[in-house]
Amino acid sequence: MRIEKTRYILLGGLIAGALDITFAICFNAYNGTPPLQLLRIVASGAFGKDALSGGIPMAAFGLAAHFGLSLAWTGVYLMLARLKPSLVRHALVCGAVFGVLVFLAMRLVVLPASAFPFPVHFKPLASALDLLSHMFLFGVPIALGVRKALIRT
Repeated sequence: MRIEKTRYILLGGLIAGALDITFAICFNAYNGTPPLQLLRIVASGAFGKDALSGGIPMAAFGLAAHFGLSLAWTGVYLMLARLKPSLVRHALVCGAVFGVLVFLAMRLVVLPASAFPFPVHFKPLASALDLLSHMFLFGVPIALGVRKALIRT
């Protein structure tokens, strides 16, 4: 794959990750969780409860893990788009649907299978906002980045 195509794919995934973590930090700060603690909570998926008292290094790991997952999901969308070209043609709608699938996969599969030390809840307002965030701040940028990469010659 050419460098230019790779750049668009990475850009879509990194923008999605940045928008998603920005939403999460703002929403959780509004609800009383400081940003570094939120990033340690992200790291707890790998390290369990020990991550919660891990300081700045653990928060940095949480941020890196978040972006790693964002790029991994971008890779999933890229593979799907190569198999099903309509995902490229209808990037806005398909990206939003992909965001719903990522939201459900993270809540129902990834978090429960990880070392995440908290029960996964579906509180109505928080879940609705998180779902919308995954649809429009996560799925759509990924789909647009992949579309840009795959339609360029």
